[in-house]
Amino acid sequence: MADDKNKKVAKATSETAKSDKKEKKDKKPSKFSPKNIFKGIAKFFKDLRGETKKIVWPSRQMVLKSTGIVLAAILVIGAGIWIIDFALSSGVTAINDAAANRETTVESTVAESESTTAA
Repeated sequence: MADDKNKKVAKATSETAKSDKKEKKDKKPSKFSPKNIFKGIAKFFKDLRGETKKIVWPSRQMVLKSTGIVLAAILVIGAGIWIIDFALSSGVTAINDAAANRETTVESTVAESESTTAA
């Protein structure tokens, strides 16, 4: 019995503490007051300045080397795409030519059979 009573009292006090915290949160000033907005903007630029000081810029030699690697990769990939495009275009052209030759062969065969049946 005593344990149940102690648990109920502890639960009631924890609920009271939670409601007190909620009331305190409600009493805080709005985050969107003009004063807080300007403080936030000032903090942003202060942090921005600190982060830009942490930047480690590459040397001129490293930039030129990286640029050369990128240009070489672009050329290799471009050449690969051109070769694939050329091969596929040639294949499609060959298929179209074969289809056109077949149609003319079929037409000439039909014409020959019509001339032999007419004679």
